[in-house]
Amino acid sequence: MNGDGMKRRIVALIFAALFLTGCGAEQEQTAKRTEIIETETTHYVALTFDDGPSDKYTERLLDGLKDRGVHATFFVIGNLVECNEELVQRMAAEGHQVGNHSYDHAQLNRIQTAQALEDLQRCDDLLCRVLGQGTYWVRPPYGLISDVELSDVSAPLVCWSVDTRDWELKNVDQVLDIILRETGDGDIILMHDQYKTSVEAALRAVDRLTAQGVRFVTVEELFAIKAIEPECGALYRQAK
Repeated sequence: MNGDGMKRRIVALIFAALFLTGCGAEQEQTAKRTEIIETETTHYVALTFDDGPSDKYTERLLDGLKDRGVHATFFVIGNLVECNEELVQRMAAEGHQVGNHSYDHAQLNRIQTAQALEDLQRCDDLLCRVLGQGTYWVRPPYGLISDVELSDVSAPLVCWSVDTRDWELKNVDQVLDIILRETGDGDIILMHDQYKTSVEAALRAVDRLTAQGVRFVTVEELFAIKAIEPECGALYRQAK
């Protein structure tokens, strides 16, 4: 990036804090200005973690991300938030995005619509109590949700474009290889923060990709950078 003539420029990006109280024309919006060093070949990706928080490994992951100055997105399970509120508060305080991964991790498209929506709402209510009012983006368990349920969710929904299979492989080198081979600009990486191997693979991936010019941002920041305005009740897999 130095010898090949690529020039660096500092650009100020305005990230709107969208959907603070819901979706619609009357929603309140705030903005924050973030400076990002950008080159003509900069790639932006979002590292996401499901099924936490883990009282064994999430803190170690947060320590590693903090040391590297990297922000991620955590889709948390409500019944685990109940006994790990301080960890979730730390996530938000350190600049990570916290999202709704349901309260009980049921496969939503296999239960009654009312039950599925109640489960998501229960987790949302808990996050509002623990972190304050806001719109918490949703990742449905297993990435599955019915069209009827989808249309009734008052937040953007996010799946993934890079599946590391970390929960299955539980092998640092194999998970790292998938990330390095499959991750490109605008991708959303799926991982889980309740495995030691996943935490190590994630931090090694951050080191390797950051050295190549990749910038890790939250899902919400990724969409803002790509000038994509997410809609409530819409399901996204990447920001491209």
